Amino acid sequence: MNAKSPNTPLSLTDWNKVDAHIIAQHEYDEAPELTDEMLEMAEVSKGETLIREGNGPLTKALRGRPKSLNPKEQRSVRFSPEVLDYFRATGKGWQTRMDEALKEWIARH
Repeated sequence: MNAKSPNTPLSLTDWNKVDAHIIAQHEYDEAPELTDEMLEMAEVSKGETLIREGNGPLTKALRGRPKSLNPKEQRSVRFSPEVLDYFRATGKGWQTRMDEALKEWIARH
């Protein structure tokens, strides 16, 4: 049966142990002190409500792969089985090689 038991705890964390922990000085030394500049870059939220957008290096807009200046477009195209078999047989990256072959053809015509 895949359904969770109604008595399954939501967390495996022992919150009483966490609450009882007294932070030692060396634990404070492990984390850098937050500066005003760091706080100015932070995204501020209250629950699910965004109060202020972040502008630091880890903001959502800057995460992940950089946006291309010339992004590819996804389209549905039909090719003959022979063409697909040929390019698929070349291994991983076959779609990129197919794109390059079409670009070469365009440059010659």
